[in-house]
Amino acid sequence: MANEVRAEHGPREDYPSVDLRMDVPHSARVYDYLIGGKTNFEADRVAAHASVRAWPALPTSMRTTREFMQRSVRRLAEQYGVRQFLDIGTGIPTSPNVHEVAQAVDPEARVAYVDNDPIVLTHARALMDSTPEGRTCYVEADFRDPESIIGNPRLREVLDFSQPVALSLIAIVHFVLDEDDPQGIVRRFMDALAPGSFLALTVFTGDTDPVGVGGVGREYNARGIPLQIRDKAETEAFFDGYELLDPGVTLVHHWRPDAGAAPVRDQDIAMYAGVAIKR
Repeated sequence: MANEVRAEHGPREDYPSVDLRMDVPHSARVYDYLIGGKTNFEADRVAAHASVRAWPALPTSMRTTREFMQRSVRRLAEQYGVRQFLDIGTGIPTSPNVHEVAQAVDPEARVAYVDNDPIVLTHARALMDSTPEGRTCYVEADFRDPESIIGNPRLREVLDFSQPVALSLIAIVHFVLDEDDPQGIVRRFMDALAPGSFLALTVFTGDTDPVGVGGVGREYNARGIPLQIRDKAETEAFFDGYELLDPGVTLVHHWRPDAGAAPVRDQDIAMYAGVAIKR
């Protein structure tokens, strides 16, 4: 199966046809299914159900992580005046996405999305449904190659790197193994951003339920989706050299929760979160 998409905001261009490999589970589609989306296939659902059997709280943890993304974008836009966002590891654009949250605060906000997954490419039009005042773009590139993203002409037409940018890395670094130096990759991105920029990042952890979360890791790896589980100290290492905002590195549901948010048990969450500023 192949699909073609065309960008409607930013430079107009044709994207190549892509093979969605419906018979092979895909991390973005498994995630989509677990948070209640509809862009997934049988292989993805089988992988999702196997992971949930290993740890039944997985859908709760993933939905709560998605809520952190939306909340962190809103807080950065409202409380810190951020008007530029670079979202890497975008995934399937389940609404509300980064540009919808940021542009609800300021219609002139600009957002660049980056992913290298074929399934996301087929949804590029939805990712670029910007307000008339703002701007969005989608760049197909690999997180492991920061320079190809930082120097991308399409991205640089949307984001001004001489001004603060919020780098959003939600549910992506656990797909980068230690041998590929994920902390170093993050530093290369942050080095390119202006002082006053922010890093919002989540890390998959087994600290709350080592047995159950370990089972999820085994299910993902057995299906060809490399996944690495990290502890709190390893999470904090991603923020070395930057100033963490309160409350520091914490489970996602504890990071500046909305008033009246439904209670969630710590043992049902497998994701740490933090937001930091580059001085």
